[in-house]
Amino acid sequence: MDYDFSQELLDTLKMRADKVREDIARACVECGRDPSEVTLVGVSKVFPVEYAEAAVAGGLLDLGENRVQELVPKHERLDELGLNPKWHLIGTLQKNKVKYIIGKTYLIHSVNTVDLAQEISKRSEATGIITDILLQANVSGEESKHGFAPSELEGVIEQIESMNGVRIRGLMTMAPIQEYDGQAREVFAETKKIFDSLKCKVSDPDKWDVLSMGMSQDYKYAIMEGATHIRIGTAIFGDRNALNA
Repeated sequence: MDYDFSQELLDTLKMRADKVREDIARACVECGRDPSEVTLVGVSKVFPVEYAEAAVAGGLLDLGENRVQELVPKHERLDELGLNPKWHLIGTLQKNKVKYIIGKTYLIHSVNTVDLAQEISKRSEATGIITDILLQANVSGEESKHGFAPSELEGVIEQIESMNGVRIRGLMTMAPIQEYDGQAREVFAETKKIFDSLKCKVSDPDKWDVLSMGMSQDYKYAIMEGATHIRIGTAIFGDRNALNA
């Protein structure tokens, strides 16, 4: 099989991913967690498909994309190559794009309205599948961020659990750009409290098991506060701005 990536790119991405894994293990030791509890999602958004190919060939098992129009062609190309990562849609999802990704995602992290959940459920039912989703929680309260307010989540869960084509697995949040060291950790700690408080409210607590939070600049704090999935772009794939330099 002819791959598009060079050996140099493969070696670079593998080295960076291994460094992130070492940092995950170190953070887990500090807070008394098992590193196997943390899933590393490599975010290849904006980068060409060969970067995604190289990352998966180098051992990355989970890939995240922000946009449907990037996820779909990358999914198709990697499928052709026999590379089958678990695909995560982590960016804002528009209702009119849902039809393109049904059956292609392992997990949709960014469900931020009941209407969006309804559309995912309808399309999933029509295909005969159940799509796993996370509810995006706007714990920081920033107007620029999408998601449900913490006070809305219990009622939202009740509404979405009546839909047959989706299964809620937990929460996703984004911390603000830190104005002082530790600011992100405060948001992550609050999200974990909310996550734990909702576990007894869902119909199947055993499936309420995903807490997606933490990116390249703050993932160590997220791990210390209980993240199960961290979304890492720059620390693995490099500076996106450099692509256009």
